[in-house]
Amino acid sequence: MQPLKRRRRRRRRRRRRRRSPDWACYGIGSLKLIVGLGNPGKRYERTRHNLGFFVIDRLADQNDVAVKKRLCSALVGDWCFGGEQIILAKPQTFMNRSGTAVDGLLREYGGSAKDLMVVYDDLDLAFGRIRIRTGGSAAGHRGVLSILESLTGASFYRIRVGIGRPPAGIDAVDYVLEPFGSDEMSELNEILDRAAESVVCLLRHGPQRAMELYNRAR
Repeated sequence: MQPLKRRRRRRRRRRRRRRSPDWACYGIGSLKLIVGLGNPGKRYERTRHNLGFFVIDRLADQNDVAVKKRLCSALVGDWCFGGEQIILAKPQTFMNRSGTAVDGLLREYGGSAKDLMVVYDDLDLAFGRIRIRTGGSAAGHRGVLSILESLTGASFYRIRVGIGRPPAGIDAVDYVLEPFGSDEMSELNEILDRAAESVVCLLRHGPQRAMELYNRAR
C-alpha cells in the first residue's frame, strides 16, 4: 500500500502544478523584482508622480498578471517570463517610505539589489522620454532616496520616465501631485507601451541593449 500512496501523492502534486501557470518559475534560483513607484489612494491615482504605478499596471494588463496580493506593505503579482520569476510590485507606503516595502520584498523573496528594477517619474526628462541606468543619486526623487537608504546605497536598475518640468510659477511638488493634462493624456498610452517594452527589453536582452534602444531621443 505504501508505494501506491506515494504514487497518488505524486499525481496530486503534478495536478496542482499543472493548475498553476507559474509553477515552472519557482525553485530555479532566478528572480526579478520590478517596482513601480507611486502613492496609494484615489487622491493620487491619476497624478504624474504615480507614473511608476501606471507602467506596472500596463505590464500586468499585457501579461494577464493580477497585482492584488498584499505583501510587505505592497501590492504584488507573479509573472513567469522566460523561466524567471518576476514580481511586479506597487508599494503602498507612500512615496517617501518606498524603501521599506522594497527592502521587505527583497528579503521575502530572497533577492538582492542586483535583482531589482525600479520604474518612476522624472522631472528632469522631457515628457515621454525614457532613460535606463544602473546607479547614481536619487536626483531629488524621494521614493528613490528611500530605496537607496534602505539598501544602503546599493546599485539597482532604474527605468526613468519623463514628465518634464512644470511651467513657470508652478512649484515642482504641486506639479507632480497634479493629474496629467488633457494634452499629455492623449500621448500617455503610447508612452506606457514604450515604457513597458523597455522593461521587457531589459529583462530579455540586458542593460546595454536596452540603453542603446531606449535612451535615445524619442
